[in-house]
Amino acid sequence: MPNQKPILEEVLFEFRPLGHYVKVSAIDPKTGTEISIAGDRKASNEELKRIAIRKLQYVIDKQYDEPREAPDRDKNLY
Repeated sequence: MPNQKPILEEVLFEFRPLGHYVKVSAIDPKTGTEISIAGDRKASNEELKRIAIRKLQYVIDKQYDEPREAPDRDKNLY
């Protein structure tokens, strides 16, 4: 992956009411990254969008972080 983290220019949203909560899916069409959150039905769409955007940006940032070395699992064996 490139070193430069992408900036969210566009986000696609889907709101699905399910019982007492709403499932919100957010997709960044540029990277193809998709996340979902569950929120209170009483919350405004703008509040749910804000939370979904924060999570989407977090996931994208995490994907573009420097790769970390995997722990050597054999060292933990008896």
